[in-house]
Amino acid sequence: MQPFRLFAATGDAVARIDCDGSDMCNVELSMEGSGAQCVAVDPRDPNRVYVGTFDDGVYRSLDAGESWGQVSEGIPHKRVLSISISPSHQENGKFVVYAGTEPSNLYCSQDDGETWQEFSRLPELPSAPGWSFPPRPYTSHVRWIAPHYQDPDLIFVGIELGGVMRSTDGGENWEDRKANAYHDSHAVLTHPADSGRVYLAAGGGVSLSTDAGDTWRKVDDGMDRHYAWALAVDPSDPDLWYVSASHGAGYAHRGNGDARGQIYRRRGDEPWQALTLNGSQETPYMPYALVALRGASGTIVAGFQNGEIMYSDDSGDSWHSFGVLTPELLALSEASYS
Repeated sequence: MQPFRLFAATGDAVARIDCDGSDMCNVELSMEGSGAQCVAVDPRDPNRVYVGTFDDGVYRSLDAGESWGQVSEGIPHKRVLSISISPSHQENGKFVVYAGTEPSNLYCSQDDGETWQEFSRLPELPSAPGWSFPPRPYTSHVRWIAPHYQDPDLIFVGIELGGVMRSTDGGENWEDRKANAYHDSHAVLTHPADSGRVYLAAGGGVSLSTDAGDTWRKVDDGMDRHYAWALAVDPSDPDLWYVSASHGAGYAHRGNGDARGQIYRRRGDEPWQALTLNGSQETPYMPYALVALRGASGTIVAGFQNGEIMYSDDSGDSWHSFGVLTPELLALSEASYS
């Protein structure tokens, strides 16, 4: 296995994880006490990293996490639970950054975080009055942002709990959730090689669109638990993808070693297959993050709630553990693969 770098949000700090290609990794923590919730790395500039925090807005690093600065001027809501860098929308030599907040709204920056534009029509959708996050039922949030790989005007937003919303004009206008796309959205992905694919992992199960979000179908066959959380798709094979799931939120997030989590793999139209890690199909801690490494087809990294990180370089047939690398883990983003 070749060396690679990941950034993790731990709920308190940011971890830069450098793995040397064996089972050895070096971890450096920064932004301790920040409440880091989500992290995104520019795939074309691995030194450019953005982090969203629980109540302190957005931070940016331009030196791979060596130093950080707050760049959330213009975002009135400081609880930022999703962050994404567009792979297709570029302005003045920089790829556009999106930030999703609680309460649910979306902001974008076209000047590297110096200023932010609000997409005010997102919370005006007909379903918006019903959006509600069960632990804080008076509010909801943007859990995931999925810009399109080819079309800079096509953006998908996952609301927890509300559904998948789509914009086809760069965020000016929005379409409400569609049939068969589960409402408790946790992760949404588009695909670099197939412009029609959109994937959804949600609290009720898993959905797929093959026409860029025009229509959806539920794809839960083979799963014996349906509270899906993390999601990854092989970058070179849109038919090869992975989700993590448990029996419900009460299991997935309890943090006591009884998450009863599973990682599933799907190939094409075959049913989901539960994968075996550490001799068991059930994981004691929830797989909170899945990352399919770019440029390494068949390589998948799993990050667990307790900070353990595991990887497979044979599409999930066998797994190796790096051990517990961070105090906790909420999110992962790949910085480079060399």
